[in-house]
Amino acid sequence: MCIRDSFMIIASGTSSRHIQALSEQVLDLFKKNNNAISSVEIVSLFNQKMNKTTVYRILERLENSRIIHSFSGKDGIKRYVKGDQGGKVKDQQATHPHFLCEDCGFSSCLPLLITNPSISSFKINSSEHLYIGQCKECQ
Repeated sequence: MCIRDSFMIIASGTSSRHIQALSEQVLDLFKKNNNAISSVEIVSLFNQKMNKTTVYRILERLENSRIIHSFSGKDGIKRYVKGDQGGKVKDQQATHPHFLCEDCGFSSCLPLLITNPSISSFKINSSEHLYIGQCKECQ
């Protein structure tokens, strides 16, 4: 499902054209950017157009619709990137890891799938994998 087609999922249930327009602006940010964007950056980018509560509600709707996904950096700040987090490998739920440059803050999804292990006495619903190091530009 493409981001533009998914707009109606985000906008459904809202009666305000203004909220729909704001949601579309946030969607456009992800269409133009392939790298992860921190919640702090997103709030800052839209602080003249909407309050941070509205930004977080839009991000939550986008994430619940699987248009974007999030992960937490080592600083605890949530970062968002377009696309779904999950996948399947041999009928097992899988996730992909993320990379965070500790020098410049660049963050991105990595093109790998990691399956959640089966551990007796535990039911694993999700996991996050963050690799920290230097990006190509900072090496």
